Amino acid sequence: MIALPKPALICLIALGLTQSYAFAEEAKPATISVSATGTMAVVPDMATVRLGVVREAKTARQALDANSQAMTAVLASMKDAGVEDKDLQTSSFNIQPRYIYPRPQKSGEQKQPTIVGYMVSNALTIRVRDLSRLGTILDEAVTLGVNSDGNISFASSTPEVVLEQARKKAVTQAVAKAKTLTEAANVGLGRILSINENGARAPRPRALQRTAAFKEDAAVPIASGESSYSITVNMTWELAQ
Repeated sequence: MIALPKPALICLIALGLTQSYAFAEEAKPATISVSATGTMAVVPDMATVRLGVVREAKTARQALDANSQAMTAVLASMKDAGVEDKDLQTSSFNIQPRYIYPRPQKSGEQKQPTIVGYMVSNALTIRVRDLSRLGTILDEAVTLGVNSDGNISFASSTPEVVLEQARKKAVTQAVAKAKTLTEAANVGLGRILSINENGARAPRPRALQRTAAFKEDAAVPIASGESSYSITVNMTWELAQ
């Protein structure tokens, strides 16, 4: 056996490792990645509404009392309309002073602002499961003192079922897209290497516009339309060449 000098041995080992790495790089399979979004539109059977009461007074106590009186009446009205306790939730509460800011003096001196009153706001989030009563509920709430917010969103009471359908639709579309691409490129579609999703998109709240419909002798007209749920999936395959 011929003994090689250490420097020569090291070079041979390095060359062997480089060739092995190059072979591994050459052996790495070609892949294709595709994204697709599945969307399902359903007729909603539930609405979520955010209604707020804002009251102002000279003192925080007076503003709080006026706000509490109005909100208590609104809550009682919701329960009378058949809304359950689990579907009523206070979503925000805030007390803040109102200031008057004096104009700067000719000398440039700026006097401190003066508190002239207080504002108390209280917002209530309501889930309405009987959409036939939604217009009447909104009208009654405004009559009893609701004067802010008004965001509303329609949704399905079983979103997991709708999202499952959207997920299946997204995967079906991704597979179809991958087949179209590989057939056009005259290659085959091999085994799936990965599947993941980017999350779901559910209906977003939108502002409920104040119009002449908000009056005591008529329910607020409501059009629920359709609610869309979407899921995007990413899939990767090996290419069979």
